[in-house]
Amino acid sequence: MPPRDVRSMKSCLYECRVMHSRLAPKPHHFAYSLFLFAIDLDELELLSRRLALFAVDRPNLYSFRDRDYLPTGEPLHNGAGRAGAPARTLKTRVVDYLADRGVDLAGGRVTLVTLPRILGYGFNPVSFYFCHDRDGEPVAALAEVTNTFREMKPYYLGPKARERIDAGASVAFRRRTPKNFYVSPYSDVDVAFDFNLRVPGERLMARIDDYRGPDRILISSISGERRELTGRRLAGWTLKYPLLTLRVIALIHWHAFRLWLKRLPWFAKAARAAEQRDLYRPHASIARPAESR
Repeated sequence: MPPRDVRSMKSCLYECRVMHSRLAPKPHHFAYSLFLFAIDLDELELLSRRLALFAVDRPNLYSFRDRDYLPTGEPLHNGAGRAGAPARTLKTRVVDYLADRGVDLAGGRVTLVTLPRILGYGFNPVSFYFCHDRDGEPVAALAEVTNTFREMKPYYLGPKARERIDAGASVAFRRRTPKNFYVSPYSDVDVAFDFNLRVPGERLMARIDDYRGPDRILISSISGERRELTGRRLAGWTLKYPLLTLRVIALIHWHAFRLWLKRLPWFAKAARAAEQRDLYRPHASIARPAESR
């Protein structure tokens, strides 16, 4: 069978609007535009061959580094799981991660919604994995959250979190779960994440809200329209959205500074080390006390 053209592949781009709205203890709102890759992990090498600006595990304007995602071969901090074998592809790690939770993804596909590294620099506040079984049925999703300390924590939304929407034509994964992760000095680690992740099609729609008990205190959403992933569009959007990964990290620090000006209460990362659980690549501020016990 001849290789598929990029235009006929499942991988695509989404031109998105990101919105954050803090409701308590003081209101703070912002929104900005960007684009995200939605990569079928079985198509990585083909994308690397067909797109001049994209490469896998080597330098390029956009470089996808396997080690940047789901590092299940590494120790899990403050968790019960054990590190797995390190020499595996990301697709295999996702399949094994789901198998450990009773989900058979053999013969299925995984779509990763993310930003690759840009000029070697990578940062994703959250990446999404949408997992389909061999029959094409959505069976699970993962939300991989990364903080500015480069710690990573995957949140699992399995078959019990799946629900049909739009008269059964679409599928979303919904789950409220304890955060137990330090995302911001202005957000407690003991609140809950409320995930609402719609399986992407012509539109991408994902929402993650923070709850303290019954009260919603933060609204976060990403929504966007599907576009073909072509070399021409990637070049054009590079000019429209320059240095996106640097822009994202700069916006995070800018809005943290604005929250500081508003005198929001904050806490240091090391202050609640025991409550930061089930994460990878722990920062020294919490790893050292854990190792000394």
